[in-house]
Amino acid sequence: MNSRIIVVFGFDMETDIGSWTPYYRGVSEGTPKILELLSRKRIKATFFFTGEAAEKHPSIVRRVVEEGHEVGCHSLYHETVGDELFPIPGVKPLLPEEVPFRLKKATEIVEKALGDKVVSFRAPRLWGSTVMVLSLEDLGYKADVSYPLYFYGERLTPYHPSRDDWTKEGDMKILEIPNFADMSIESRDKYGRDRDQWPKFRTEGAEKLMIHVRSHVKYVGDKALPAVLCFYFHPWEFVEMPKGPIRVSPEGSVLPDEYLIKNCGGYALTQLEKLIDCLKSMGAVFMEARELAEEWDSIKSDLRK
Repeated sequence: MNSRIIVVFGFDMETDIGSWTPYYRGVSEGTPKILELLSRKRIKATFFFTGEAAEKHPSIVRRVVEEGHEVGCHSLYHETVGDELFPIPGVKPLLPEEVPFRLKKATEIVEKALGDKVVSFRAPRLWGSTVMVLSLEDLGYKADVSYPLYFYGERLTPYHPSRDDWTKEGDMKILEIPNFADMSIESRDKYGRDRDQWPKFRTEGAEKLMIHVRSHVKYVGDKALPAVLCFYFHPWEFVEMPKGPIRVSPEGSVLPDEYLIKNCGGYALTQLEKLIDCLKSMGAVFMEARELAEEWDSIKSDLRK
């Protein structure tokens, strides 16, 4: 097995356009398209459901499992369960003392729909925290896929976090899996967001994203490290989203920024397929989050030999 390039595909099962609408067209209409593509390409992925998404769409949860993929958790309502990295109007993080209960409740709801234990988690917006990771460890999670490499910029490969600071290496059992960002480039953004992968696959296309992938693979390779590329997508990206104001309640509408909905639908699906083909051509191995969590220590040991 070529363990030098490991790919984890994660799909965040949430309301359309993140927290900006209450609708689930992506979950109901986009997920079947994703599953068909993954089946044709013979790769596995992890689908991170919010508690609400799992409760409202248990048939989608079951279908994901029936097709051989992992179901993970993505909070209760797509609320901020970690530290705020940059301000978003109307989006406020939970108080630290609220986090354990919210995560426990979300986990119970997803597990009820799944009929099995959930062991992988990803925080909305990749906004994690030490309190969050400690809570996940207490709940028996094996993998947290929340570390935003574009922001912290330090952890290039998976690691067991510290109980004092989730962004540092320590002795916790849970494995922290960083989300891919191209660390070979100089960032011009205050928060490093121009290094991030999302949503380049559909706004710029798979070929341009692969330039960043290859550059990052070389960057970590020069440091004698394996390339672990964890991607995040959303099912609503594979359904055409409205381009005008979207009515979200009797009291008002939202008008998403163009980049949020650019090229959603068939084009995005085509680019995802191209991305898969390009990664395969590099010899990448695709793994679920839980699978990587179970095998990482062994993989890391083998690479040292």
